[in-house]
Amino acid sequence: MPKIKMDEEMKAFAADVAESIAQARRGEAARVHTPADIATYKARGRPVGSTEEETKQAVTVRYSPDVLAAFRATGAGWQARMNDALKDWLQTHSPV
Repeated sequence: MPKIKMDEEMKAFAADVAESIAQARRGEAARVHTPADIATYKARGRPVGSTEEETKQAVTVRYSPDVLAAFRATGAGWQARMNDALKDWLQTHSPV
């Protein structure tokens, strides 16, 4: 099996898992995680909601291939640039 590089957090987690397994084999109860313990753990996953007054909304939209190709060709962040282009268009046009 290939060696996997582990950072210090992963090493600590692996050690905790190994200790939990050893405790289970000895018939001991696992360590209880208190709220104070949980507060010290590194947060993972998506950040909690936006602090902006107007948050963006997820929608499903269909665009023609040439429009998508043009924006995607601009690289990372093309969705934000498309949003900005639509905002600019709204300044001079009516959506109705």
